Amino acid sequence: RAALIHLLPPSSTSTENDMAMPMMSSLLRRAGALLCVLPAMAMAASAPAALSDRPADYAYSLPLNVSGKAGVVAYRLPQAVYLQSRSNALNDLRLFDRLGNALPFALRQEPARSRTSHKDLAVKVFPLMGARAAGPSEAAGLDIRTSPDGRLLSVASRQAPERGGPADLSALVLDLGTATDAEPPLVGALRFTLPAGATTYDAQVWLDVSDDLKQWLTIGTADLTWLVNRDTQTLSNDRIGFEPTRFRYARLSWKRGAPLLFGAVTAEVIEQTALAARTETLLLQPAPGKQAPDLVYQSAIAIPTEQIGLQFAEQNVVLPSQLGRYVELPSRQLGQPSTWIFESLASSTFYQITQAGQPRRSGDLPIATTHNAQWVLRPQAGGAAKPQLRLTWSPASLVFLANGNAPYQLAFGRDKAEPAALAVSQVAPGFDQQELLDLEQARAGALVTRQAAGPGETSLAEAAGKSAHLRIAALWGVLLLGVAVLGFFAWRLIKQMGEEAPPP
Repeated sequence: RAALIHLLPPSSTSTENDMAMPMMSSLLRRAGALLCVLPAMAMAASAPAALSDRPADYAYSLPLNVSGKAGVVAYRLPQAVYLQSRSNALNDLRLFDRLGNALPFALRQEPARSRTSHKDLAVKVFPLMGARAAGPSEAAGLDIRTSPDGRLLSVASRQAPERGGPADLSALVLDLGTATDAEPPLVGALRFTLPAGATTYDAQVWLDVSDDLKQWLTIGTADLTWLVNRDTQTLSNDRIGFEPTRFRYARLSWKRGAPLLFGAVTAEVIEQTALAARTETLLLQPAPGKQAPDLVYQSAIAIPTEQIGLQFAEQNVVLPSQLGRYVELPSRQLGQPSTWIFESLASSTFYQITQAGQPRRSGDLPIATTHNAQWVLRPQAGGAAKPQLRLTWSPASLVFLANGNAPYQLAFGRDKAEPAALAVSQVAPGFDQQELLDLEQARAGALVTRQAAGPGETSLAEAAGKSAHLRIAALWGVLLLGVAVLGFFAWRLIKQMGEEAPPP
């Protein structure tokens, strides 16, 4: 408005100019309002429409039932989830309750498991005769004879008896190994048995351990006691316990009480056996590849392949091969088609041979976890064998909070879905590894297939995006047109006011 006032002739003080000023003011106010509203409308149109997230938006679902006694439950993902999921990270997994509410969940890979057992190992005892040491930390010189496999044959002290007297028992050297031991046993305690005829005993002993009979480490001390009352009932403490430790040799020395050659010494050995991991296996059929003699196997992108192998129909076959995938190489010349090259991921000699009536087969080849929608087998030697491809992987477990509105639905199978899984600590806070392993397992029903979800949903979303872009372009066009019209009206009004001004 101020700019237009300055554009008016200096002598324009007529009634027409006075009447034009309110019109000009009203016009400018409407223009300002339009300039504010149109950008807001354009921004509103540019905001993407929120996609729905309901069970019907996913192509597949599995009903899950629980007992209702546990708040946090788990479900080991079956093969169907990996075959139908459209994300290598399982981003399209969702969990809904009976009312359609989305539930928080976490995906957890089970750790390697082992089984712990205990067994008794009879220990070989070698008495050490000689001058009595002042304490367990004072290691007297020893004459030691061992076999080539490390078995202890004899042990003696280099110290002479005091004043030429007879040699007394000063310590016991224990050998826990055998000729077939690959490594020292894992021991958690030693138990002692009194010699024949002895009923009572009391002493304080020290236990040192070693792997080479040169360097010794004190790992425990205990009071060994056997007491007998008038009713010939025995109260005993015949055990030295300590943190599980691997050692081959041990030395028992006395800090209090008379040294005693025990009738037997038994080691409590802890054995840990690795348990086979729970795995899923899938067999794929071959098809001709892009290059002879390649064979192609269609897989699922969500499968985290950890082992790979071949299954032959022939009785005797040896097939050195490479396993990999095709990688597209764009053409450097405009208009020329791209080429496909083979990228090797693993190589091995696969075979199946029957010898003396016994079959011999190549095992599965461990590989780094790999997601491939298509596998390619490239034989390195000629042959007509067309084996099946065997994929093995460790399925993840779904950990979720049961809110009481069962049955629940595990939905999956949707393109370009955003990840929804949380950290385990956000779903089961305060749970340790053992508690997570012991969680109740949900029971799944039959797989449900829907027609609603799929690539068509992505097409609709893309169409909605294109429509939004068109609306934005239209609104900005209206905005520019409005500015042009306002400018034209202002120019005409100024021109008219200048023509109607009286001459000086």
